[in-house]
Amino acid sequence: MARILSILIFSIFIALPAAAQQSVWVQVEAQQTLTGAQSAARGYASAGVMDVTGFTLPGNWYGIALGPYTPNYAETQLNRLRNARVIPVDSYIVDGDRFRTQFWPISVTAPDNPVAVEATALDQTSTSNVDPDPILPSNETLREAIDSEQALDNNEKQVLQTAMQWAGFYNGAIDGLYGRGTRQSMFLWQKMNSHEPTGILTKGQRAELLGAYNSILDGMGLQLVRDVSSGIEMQIPTGVVKFSEYQPPFARFDASGDVAAQVLLISQPGDQARLSGLYEILQTLAIIPPNGERSRRDRSFTIEGTNETVKSFTSVQLENGEIKGFTLVWPVEDDERRRRVLGEMIASFKTISGVLDPSTVRPNEDQTINMIAGLALRTPIRDRSGFYINSAGDVLTTLEAISECTSITLGMEHDMTVVHQDVALGLAVLRPTTRIAPPAIAEFQTGVPRLNAEVAVAGFPYGGVLTTPALTFGKLADIRGLNGEDEVKRLSIFAQPGDAGGPVYDNSGAVLGMLLPKTQKNGQILPAEVSFSVDANQIVASITNAGLDILTTKTEGYMTPETMTLMAANMAVLVSCWSD
Repeated sequence: MARILSILIFSIFIALPAAAQQSVWVQVEAQQTLTGAQSAARGYASAGVMDVTGFTLPGNWYGIALGPYTPNYAETQLNRLRNARVIPVDSYIVDGDRFRTQFWPISVTAPDNPVAVEATALDQTSTSNVDPDPILPSNETLREAIDSEQALDNNEKQVLQTAMQWAGFYNGAIDGLYGRGTRQSMFLWQKMNSHEPTGILTKGQRAELLGAYNSILDGMGLQLVRDVSSGIEMQIPTGVVKFSEYQPPFARFDASGDVAAQVLLISQPGDQARLSGLYEILQTLAIIPPNGERSRRDRSFTIEGTNETVKSFTSVQLENGEIKGFTLVWPVEDDERRRRVLGEMIASFKTISGVLDPSTVRPNEDQTINMIAGLALRTPIRDRSGFYINSAGDVLTTLEAISECTSITLGMEHDMTVVHQDVALGLAVLRPTTRIAPPAIAEFQTGVPRLNAEVAVAGFPYGGVLTTPALTFGKLADIRGLNGEDEVKRLSIFAQPGDAGGPVYDNSGAVLGMLLPKTQKNGQILPAEVSFSVDANQIVASITNAGLDILTTKTEGYMTPETMTLMAANMAVLVSCWSD
């Protein structure tokens, strides 16, 4: 009899119409923000995919699904749409038990047992798709509040703790564990917001708290942007930035209003060597300040930069021969919104197939050595010259070169510190923070040079435009200054400001002195060919008194200009002064 009854029940079940059978859905993706989920749902619907639905999920997520379907039809749809590459390959069938309030399409009834949608970041341009005044329980009892709180998962509880911390009421761990600290913060929040202080938030109060927490993103226009050219999909604050141009390896989104923000999508083919090169190049950009935390691994890196005007964050990764990432630049005084926007961007970052084609943009007349891919490079306050004086890598330069600098670099690469200064002579000695092996070291000529002898200055007259020093030839006009000063020599040579700090060579390649910057005294301007150098003996005395090593010679001889040029290339260096 039992067997007959079972057969009868089964016959009745299969005879039921599809609507009466258990409904299932094909879940295609999940988003962390409502705007992102709405954008994704809209994208599927506009692409002709039928039965697109969207529901809130536990943990403050939003799911996009297709259905409802019978189990057999759902399997058919899943296979058909996956094979056609209309939906992601990791789409799967769900029973809908985790679905809560329906947010897409708005007019359709949600599944059983819905709960109120807790407030989230909404793009102001998308509010037409959301009920601006959701009906929330206003008279929930304490017992009901306890029951609804117990239904929250750990992620949802952590979100509430985060919001409470943001509101200034909670300073404990974000762990989803509601102990004395969390209860006290809820009690104080309720009291400050004219609610009965119970220490347990109702559904309506949770929505109010989260609404205030997310209201800071109003006007940010967070939208899920799928850039096929760069192979990147992520949330971008389209309310404050708009797409500008492709300049491989960047897709640029520049400021569109009062917020001086910028977003770069980074995309290029490459390997670990190219990833390492990109890490170095990015730090030369003006939009990425040099101060900030850096984290570098074999296949990824992050760069944080900050100065008095902006904060930047860059994250890049290497996967399957593709280097992809992004940079967010934001005004430093608007840090709270920056952190919230950045969190959304990090959470939503996703790579899709393809990288930005380097041939997307052809070269034009706007190219300049001071820019990379349309972005300005950081430039120093000034560039001057210097030269190696010992095997420790110490560099002698003019005191003017390091005036008002927050940082000093050698060749725009090696960080330097000041180990000796002589104000009277106008010189300074710099030491690299990481050891350098100098390819050539100066030998200072302590013998008396011959008047009108040929001399040469090695320096960087054009700053960092040239990667190697230039030699400028002239004559030793006097072994003293214009007023008979023994500590300087007068030269007849057409030197440039960038040459200051460079070595002055005699015919043998020994260093007669260091070129001084041209200065005006009492409004007097000297002829262009008149320059001065610090006497070698004065330099030797100053440096040895500071306890530093130095080489001297009294040998006279002759060195061809070609040989001297090669020696200067190994000895003279570019000294750059930066203001961070």
